[in-house]
Amino acid sequence: MDNTARITLVPPPDRRQSETALAIARGTARLLRSLGFSCISELPLPSGRRADLVALNERGEIWIVEIKSSVEDLRADQKWHEYRAHCDRLFFAFTQDLPCEIFPEDTGLIIADAYGAHLHCEAPEHKLAAATRKQMTVRLAMAAALRINRLVDPQGHADFWE
Repeated sequence: MDNTARITLVPPPDRRQSETALAIARGTARLLRSLGFSCISELPLPSGRRADLVALNERGEIWIVEIKSSVEDLRADQKWHEYRAHCDRLFFAFTQDLPCEIFPEDTGLIIADAYGAHLHCEAPEHKLAAATRKQMTVRLAMAAALRINRLVDPQGHADFWE
């Protein structure tokens, strides 16, 4: 008989995003996994901004995906261009209800729903400097590890909320 306690690693719901944004994030994360990336949501960046999705592959490439749930959401966002300093490629992910033409030409486009996503337009590459790549890789790894640790031992990490 196995006496090992089983821990379910299901994160609590994140109430900062709309249901549409959460669905886009879920489908986009599935696409990123199929492309060989692991991703984390809502990652604080060195600039003080918070990226919707940050993805890392085994080659060390870093992509940032900014999620837009409406035309108004895009128009209200004046900070998206600051994310470029923290990634090799910058994408927007959105539902098929939004026209591609409203998004900046120098970004990639991902059309998504809750079940999957399609890479509609590849993002131009702008390679990160080695020091920035290391900083982002460590930041992503630390955030992922802390989130797992919080799930395993919530009381032991009460002082470390991001």
